[in-house]
Amino acid sequence: MRKVTGAGVALAGTIALVAVSIVGLFSSFNRVTNAAEDRKQNRVFVSDASNLLSSLVDAETGQRGYLLTGDTTFLDPYLAVRDSINNRLHALRRRGTSRAAQQQLNRLEPLVNAKLQSMTTLIALRRSGDLATVQARVRSGDGKRLMDSARVVVRALVDIENAALGEREAVFASNLRNLFIGISGASVFAVLFAAALAYLFWQRARVEGAGLVHAQTQHLLRAQEDISAQLRQANLRLADGEERLAVTMNSIGDAVLTTDSTAHVMRLNPVAERLTGWTSQEAAGRPVDDVFHIVNKDTRQLATIPVAQALERGTVQGLANHTVLIARDGSERDIADSCAPIRSKEGAVIGAVLVFRDVTEEYGVQQALRDSSALIETVL
Repeated sequence: MRKVTGAGVALAGTIALVAVSIVGLFSSFNRVTNAAEDRKQNRVFVSDASNLLSSLVDAETGQRGYLLTGDTTFLDPYLAVRDSINNRLHALRRRGTSRAAQQQLNRLEPLVNAKLQSMTTLIALRRSGDLATVQARVRSGDGKRLMDSARVVVRALVDIENAALGEREAVFASNLRNLFIGISGASVFAVLFAAALAYLFWQRARVEGAGLVHAQTQHLLRAQEDISAQLRQANLRLADGEERLAVTMNSIGDAVLTTDSTAHVMRLNPVAERLTGWTSQEAAGRPVDDVFHIVNKDTRQLATIPVAQALERGTVQGLANHTVLIARDGSERDIADSCAPIRSKEGAVIGAVLVFRDVTEEYGVQQALRDSSALIETVL
């Protein structure tokens, strides 16, 4: 009874440790979430600042196009920036939390407004037809100086936020590491809790009836042994079937190539290896047209491999005459073949078997006979 009581005390202690670990995990998770949000805000700030400068450059380019041509379509970028600049600057102020960033924004805002005012003045002068004043203002270089100053400030803003991003990356990594440590600790505590719970139940079961536990254990062991024996038998049957299949294929005098239902090579017998130049291991998993490369002997055009038709139609397919197999080393052989689908017990097509043979010598004999007959006919 004292053992059971001791196990209960250990269980209570483990539960307390797990509870503390869970609280710590929630705290670490919140810190990781906050750090991730800070990183996101940094990236958005850098992107917005860069986009603002890019939009200002586009507006200036459009303004120059208008000054040169008088075409108002060039003013679209300028109008877009003019109408949205206040909101964009406000968004940058809201995201730029550091004091240094706010100082740079204090410098940037009057520069941007001055640049927009300069463009507005030049556009108004161009509309009034005062081209001389427009040219004089452009030659003064005031607009360029304003834009250069804005570029410097935006670059400083980006540098400040990138430095802050680096610090926040370090904080994020530290919080993530702490979260991982917390998860590992909680896992250990959970294992301890499970072990303690299992030990407590085991003690109680032992006190209540050791015989019942023993009988149940024996029953489980017998069931496990039965399952293991069945698995061993299944593995033996599978290995025996594989061995018989390999012996059968190796004993066939013709070349044999098998594929799965997607026309990828599964196995080659030695004759097929010799004719194609591919070993079974090298060809396994490759598309069949990579290994079994055939062309028409007369036209040298690619010939249709019958595997696809056998898989699609579920019927035996054969090659047309005058088909040449080009081996991996470039050598060529006249072949004849047939392809049949492989079906499961349920009748579904699960692959194809391609049987082919080298008929180069046969074709040579037939050609010699034809040549001899033609010669005799010519002599007669």
